[in-house]
Amino acid sequence: MKRKKNVVLISILVVSALVLVGAIGYLIFEMVNIMNAKDENDALAASFAGNLDEDYTGHLPNNGPTTPEQIDHTVAERVTNIDNPVSFEELRAINPDVYGWIYIPDTNINYPILQSPDDDNFYLSHNVYKSYSFPGAIYSQKSYNKTDWSDRVTVLYGHNMASGAMFANLHNFENKSFFDSHPYIYIYGEKRKLVYQVVSAYSYDDIHILNSYDFSDDKVYKSWLEDAKNPHSMNSLVRSGIELDLKSKMLVLSTCPNNSSGRFLVQGVLVKDEQTK
Repeated sequence: MKRKKNVVLISILVVSALVLVGAIGYLIFEMVNIMNAKDENDALAASFAGNLDEDYTGHLPNNGPTTPEQIDHTVAERVTNIDNPVSFEELRAINPDVYGWIYIPDTNINYPILQSPDDDNFYLSHNVYKSYSFPGAIYSQKSYNKTDWSDRVTVLYGHNMASGAMFANLHNFENKSFFDSHPYIYIYGEKRKLVYQVVSAYSYDDIHILNSYDFSDDKVYKSWLEDAKNPHSMNSLVRSGIELDLKSKMLVLSTCPNNSSGRFLVQGVLVKDEQTK
């Protein structure tokens, strides 16, 4: 009987050791994956997105209006014939699912935007090279958003990585000083540059926004716009003086919160739509 107990004990210890080794191996694999993903994204930005910091001046480019009172948030201003710093032709040679680039000054958010034609959540766990990657990529979902930015609400998703990668730096907008001093989100398309002014940043629940709201319904959309200016969240920050109406085009950046369930959202309204060379 004692011998049988020893055999059972040894078996349990062996299995536990194997599980522990497997867990450590998986953790190491994911850590290497995360480091490689950072290197890949840094290389992408360096190779295909030029120096976007040179394009950022702290206000709307081309001497556009800079105060809430001057900006008409209902119809985006259109400007033509500016240079596009993003090499979309080369990016699409790597992956034709690339359709945009997002840049937020003074953050690590400087990434291509992708949309899978087959699987809405493919880029939740795959990189721009379509390889498995724990950090995934920045993406939208084909079932809910077009790639021409014509939807009333476009939602982009990205992981909240402990390394600061992907959409982790959206949480910088929880700081009032950062929120006040960083009013714009820049989106580049193949022959387009879109400038969104940040309206609000706040915690939200974990519902699927585009599946839960029918934004083609004017009443539903009007309610969403009101909520964007008056979020039901204790830790929300809102930019004053912004008027939104049914013509407004909204961008929602969505990631995980730091210390709770649900989502953390940064919402912006399109204020400039530029054609690029």
